[in-house]
Amino acid sequence: MTTFTTYTADTAPEASRSGLAATKAAFGFVPNLQGNMAESPELLAGYATLWDLFGKTTLTPHEQQVVYMSSNFENECHYCMAGHSTLAKMQKMDPAVIEALRAGTALPDARLEALHRFATLVVRHRGWVSDDDTEAFLAAGYTRRNVFEVILGVATKVMSNYTNHIAHTQLDDFMKGNEWTKPGTAGA
Repeated sequence: MTTFTTYTADTAPEASRSGLAATKAAFGFVPNLQGNMAESPELLAGYATLWDLFGKTTLTPHEQQVVYMSSNFENECHYCMAGHSTLAKMQKMDPAVIEALRAGTALPDARLEALHRFATLVVRHRGWVSDDDTEAFLAAGYTRRNVFEVILGVATKVMSNYTNHIAHTQLDDFMKGNEWTKPGTAGA
């Protein structure tokens, strides 16, 4: 197994230090994900930029978590699913919605389920979502702008999910109790 360094704000390559310092200022610590991303200052900066932009979309914080967790599920990202489960709980998201996202089952809220389904299709089919499925998403009350905001959220998660797969990112302490393995996979 290839081993990657999980950097701190003090040990990171010079070009990544300001990015890790900003991450530490925002979260109070440097998550292992960003510590691994610091190997590439460009990846670290790109991820931070997309994260910030997705946070400014017209999707609510709960809707953003639906997009993120749908992507994490489809990409089988143990680290991000544990992290976003924790963040969703901190945002007081309905526990039944969180559990459905972690299980890969239908959400109990019809509007959020339409978002979940659309985000899942975007990831699963690499953007080749049918017109009928896009129209169903729009009929649920979402907008054409939301279609492209989902793509932004999925792109953000591609960066983190793939980093975690390759670097075998270890869970952070704040994720304890939210460990996750995709249902139906080995070890589930």
